Amino acid sequence: MAVYRGFDIAADPAGSEHRGYFEAAGRGELVVQRCTNGECGLMRGQIGAACPFCTGLEWEWRPVAGTGVIYSYQIVARAVNPAFADWVPYPVVLVELDEQRGVPWRGGAEDESVSLRKIANLVDGADPARPEDEANVAIGLRVSVCFTDLGDGLALPQFRLSDEPPEHTPWRAP
Repeated sequence: MAVYRGFDIAADPAGSEHRGYFEAAGRGELVVQRCTNGECGLMRGQIGAACPFCTGLEWEWRPVAGTGVIYSYQIVARAVNPAFADWVPYPVVLVELDEQRGVPWRGGAEDESVSLRKIANLVDGADPARPEDEANVAIGLRVSVCFTDLGDGLALPQFRLSDEPPEHTPWRAP
């Protein structure tokens, strides 16, 4: 059984859509689902059976670089699980990955896009067992993926701040 911070990760059933995600992470690879239905081909950050863009049920795992920008974030002030009590306060980030940025959404408004986004913990780059200090978090900062071993050949993708300069002036909540 895969375990993170003392609680079980539901990635063990052989038929789970999530298993391949955690197995790839165990090899040090971040993957996302790519729709293989006809000409769709769009990638999605949230794991699911059907493509939210064309409703196709055919998909494959596609490796991505694991780099991007903080699109949004939340500072968790109260642990939702006792395993995180010693982390409070800690940042959870919505990362816009570099792949598929600015790809227009077919059927949507001209300014709508299907950017590839992942939700994850933001961990300390020097010590991934610790969260990043909330004072260092800002929208627009560059991040890169890192992996926390869960055992049984599985790992959990998380993000850490990158040394790459941001494209724009980062914004931090007051």
